[in-house]
Amino acid sequence: MRHGKKVNNLGRKTAHRKAMLANMACSLIEHKRINTTVAKAKALKQFVEPLVTKSKEDTTHNRRIVFSKLRSKYAVAELFRDVAPKVGDRPGGYTRIIKLGNRLGDNADMAMIELVDYNELYNAGKPAKKKTTRRGRRSKGSETAPAAPAPETNSSEEE
Repeated sequence: MRHGKKVNNLGRKTAHRKAMLANMACSLIEHKRINTTVAKAKALKQFVEPLVTKSKEDTTHNRRIVFSKLRSKYAVAELFRDVAPKVGDRPGGYTRIIKLGNRLGDNADMAMIELVDYNELYNAGKPAKKKTTRRGRRSKGSETAPAAPAPETNSSEEE
């Protein structure tokens, strides 16, 4: 039984799985989208999202942590130089998985995994959001508008 075991082994030994995910993550960072099976895409999403979160803060320690997982200095440089500034304001959810159908040869479920901020089709219709924060009180300009007085009721108790 596999109670409490959350990692998808993908039918591979540990070293093979880690190497495969590192290579797929490097390809995803380099090309911004890749086609793979749905199971591998879901495993890759869990693998690469913490690395993108680490890359938002460019320190030597974070670079070394990411390099230990990716094993490619070119992918690490691309991640910290190009990807991190683009996703800096996003709190998470850096990748998107889109199912494509079945592969012709073996009928495997295929999917495309991509970095969200690099898709021009989905981001074309949306204007750039103006960043606003809602802290503290409202400005005085909005409070000066007079409110309509409440209608008075005549009850028999007042007389």
